[in-house]
Amino acid sequence: MLVYLLRRLIIAIPTFLGITLVTFVIINAAPGGPIEQKLQKLRDSGKSTGVSQEVLDGLAKQYGFDKPIYVRYGIWLKNITRLDFGDSFSYQEPVIDVIASKFPVSLQFGVASLILTYLISIPLGVKKAIHAGGLFDQVSGVVLYIMVSIPVLVLGIFLIVWFAGGSYFDWFPIGGLKSDDYDSLTSLGKIWDRAYHFVLPLICYVMGGFTELTMLVRNSMLDVIKSDYVRTARSKGLSDKLVYFKHALRNALIPVATGLGGFLRVFLAGSLIVETIFNLDGIGLLGYQSILSRDYNVIMGLTFISAMLLLVGNIMSDFIYVLVDPRIDFK
Repeated sequence: MLVYLLRRLIIAIPTFLGITLVTFVIINAAPGGPIEQKLQKLRDSGKSTGVSQEVLDGLAKQYGFDKPIYVRYGIWLKNITRLDFGDSFSYQEPVIDVIASKFPVSLQFGVASLILTYLISIPLGVKKAIHAGGLFDQVSGVVLYIMVSIPVLVLGIFLIVWFAGGSYFDWFPIGGLKSDDYDSLTSLGKIWDRAYHFVLPLICYVMGGFTELTMLVRNSMLDVIKSDYVRTARSKGLSDKLVYFKHALRNALIPVATGLGGFLRVFLAGSLIVETIFNLDGIGLLGYQSILSRDYNVIMGLTFISAMLLLVGNIMSDFIYVLVDPRIDFK
């Protein structure tokens, strides 16, 4: 396993370089960079009708565009060894501080949606498998497919219109993370206020992955139930409860467990659509605004973190696979 880990770490290096290099080239090749946007702002404000070459050269040096792209990429690689992503062109502060300020919002929803998805999907998937072909399986299957087919944008608008005072019920706030009087609440009151604001956006976060995981558990459980060792356990007179939950469930959860390495993605679980609809200032909205404003340093900072989480998560998935299924031995 140690040899396999070392091999994966070695492979991760060119993978990381490939991801960051492609992203770096694409964003630098896109028109409308920070220099052009700076000049446009000056023109719109009436402060400049013409710009000399000296000013252009000064702006290029200020933003680091006076060097070839391969040199800038090399400088970026050198700086990230110190976790120095530079300063944001839009926020005029270090990129790491900008990301850190948006990070708690996405993290809270990422962790909550992950826990909620697994807590509901696994029992529901097992129940569907046990009652495969029955009324419960068919009705719940229809409901799940309807849920997964609804676009997040439509779902968010529907929830606001119906449950946030849009036209019908005024049960939940229309957006934000807390009430105006949040600081004056007791500790228990603050927890309740946060949960109250979480309900509608969390439904949007959970909906897609919830259906996918439920069907994965159902199908995996069905395959295990048909196995020879399960039939043998039944022939020995064991109860269905013991057969399903002691003998079958562990093997049925192997495909689910191997995906747990992806839990690291909850650290950047921002969703542009959800954050825009519910007025949440998170990672998703930051990434979108950075792309529009060509804030290269923020984009590359997010790319770096996403790539690292992806690579580490894949390695963790392999370890989890071995833990839940000792028969697997990576060479």
